[in-house]
Amino acid sequence: MSDVIHLLPDSIANQIAAGEVIQRPASVVKELVENAVDAGATTIQVIIKDAGRTLIRVIDDGKGMSETDARMAFERHATSKITTANDLFSLRTMGFRGEALASIAAVAHVELRTRLKGSELGTCLVIAGSEVESSQPDGCAEGSSFSVKNLFFNVPARRKFLKSNETEFRNIMSELERIALVNPEIAFLLYHNDVEIFNLPSSGLRQRILNIYGKNLNQKLLSLEVKTSLVEITGFVGRPDSAKKRGALQAFFVNGRFMKHPYFHKAVMQAYEHLIPTGEMPNYFIYFTLDPATIDVNIHPTKTEIKFENEQAIWQILMAVIKETLAKSSAVPSIDFDVEDAIDIPVYTPVQELGRSSAAPKVQVDTHYNPFDTNVSYKRPEFDWEKLYQRFESERTEAVDGEFVEVAGVKDDSSECGSVEVQSAGTLFTEMSARYYQYKYKYIVTSLKSGLVLVDQHRAHIRVLFDQYMGQITQQKGVSQKVLFPEIVEFTPGEAAMLPALLGEMYYMGFELDNLGNNSYAINGLPAGVENQSPVALVKDIVNKAIETGCEIQEEIREALALTLAKTAAIPYGKALSNEEMDHLMTSLFSSSSSNYTPDGKTIITVLTEEDLEKRFK
Repeated sequence: MSDVIHLLPDSIANQIAAGEVIQRPASVVKELVENAVDAGATTIQVIIKDAGRTLIRVIDDGKGMSETDARMAFERHATSKITTANDLFSLRTMGFRGEALASIAAVAHVELRTRLKGSELGTCLVIAGSEVESSQPDGCAEGSSFSVKNLFFNVPARRKFLKSNETEFRNIMSELERIALVNPEIAFLLYHNDVEIFNLPSSGLRQRILNIYGKNLNQKLLSLEVKTSLVEITGFVGRPDSAKKRGALQAFFVNGRFMKHPYFHKAVMQAYEHLIPTGEMPNYFIYFTLDPATIDVNIHPTKTEIKFENEQAIWQILMAVIKETLAKSSAVPSIDFDVEDAIDIPVYTPVQELGRSSAAPKVQVDTHYNPFDTNVSYKRPEFDWEKLYQRFESERTEAVDGEFVEVAGVKDDSSECGSVEVQSAGTLFTEMSARYYQYKYKYIVTSLKSGLVLVDQHRAHIRVLFDQYMGQITQQKGVSQKVLFPEIVEFTPGEAAMLPALLGEMYYMGFELDNLGNNSYAINGLPAGVENQSPVALVKDIVNKAIETGCEIQEEIREALALTLAKTAAIPYGKALSNEEMDHLMTSLFSSSSSNYTPDGKTIITVLTEEDLEKRFK
């Protein structure tokens, strides 16, 4: 029997490695930019075409490479960062395994132009599918310039599974933002299809955050700083009033490297417990600095998951410092002693120092008073109790499940009270009409042939509005109400990258947004029925929801937008509805395509059959 086990060719092995390291264009950007950071660059330019499918070019002014190093850099596991296994636990650089360039060269056409600082000539190296096509001297600038073209040209299955250009470019921006947030001293420039997306100059950490996410964030961030023998924690956390349900900016960094850590996230959320509503998330940018020997960054191909030796102790330190920061920044108003019109508070001076004497206060007591002496007559104050009773009858209210509800039909004339049927305190429903009841301002109760029907009013309205908005998008006949005073909404670069895929559907839903440049839009029109909503918060919420769902198919995008707007505009719990409003809602619901469930699968209607009721009374 012949042997069946054999070594894979390097080209195939590199493609397998690329499947772990290079998953999408954003992975290429991450690896190349991190190499530029390790090379000591002060300015890094990233040029993208077609969301990275056609071109990814990263230019830096770092130390560059010699001809030999340029050739060796594309070999598997060729690195200058480690020489022994122990070096894995003393790393202070971004890359170290030597897999990135070999993986990129295995699935793309790569051109490298690099020149060492002080050298007269550089090197131009061209590689395609792990095969070196040419290597020759080149008069390029100092530093390195990597051009990656036709990504996944030889792996069509991987290329087919790439998402839309908007999604892929948003992932590129996300990777670049993470690197920029830990290297504020480096200037970053990003271009997409010859359009400058952002230009981040060298700055401090706080200014770098504001340059990326907008100056409005400045007043919402609180500085964080603590230094212990185990770890140094710095960064910023958001004020409790800036928390939001979606789109929160959250990032952990350790020794200059972005990481995901659900355990530390729980520490942050526990520090905000009882300070923010359930379901909302705070902003935070938290940086850990500790001995590299106490962490392991080599447990995941993309190095985004990191193992800590003293995880529980750091958890306690993190929660404590956030709680302390939030406590120091409490919203309790302080006294401003510099105000000119401040009230003059008299200085206390002891009476003895004024040269006056003061007598102790005296209390007069009737020593002959005896509360148990029955011979002493006591005269009650005169009061017209009959008048009080009449007033009680005319204004009486009843407690319905802990809530006081005025009884309908009761008049001021107490003589007519007997004609009104008074409900007992244990009555479950407040009667609104002969056909509908509203229970606790949350459920609508009515009867049908099938039994007693309970309808969730909020979910029912979501179903009705969802169908309405989907119809408007499909028919391209959205109803918009002009805004008297247009408001300006500022998007982050990542949010702005998603907008082109959303603007068409948002317009048919009733939104009118005008591009003002620099990721800012003017809100000139809103859909009918959302007048009580904050226009800026509503638009941001819809965009962030679309980003979270990651929809790629146009129909899915439409449904996500329609559902988000329907949830925002739907009748809230706790709102009293008139007979006409309940009748209109129920009529619209039962004429819907699916009246039993919301678009996201939540139950709207519950039916209690006659048999169910009879069982409850046995």
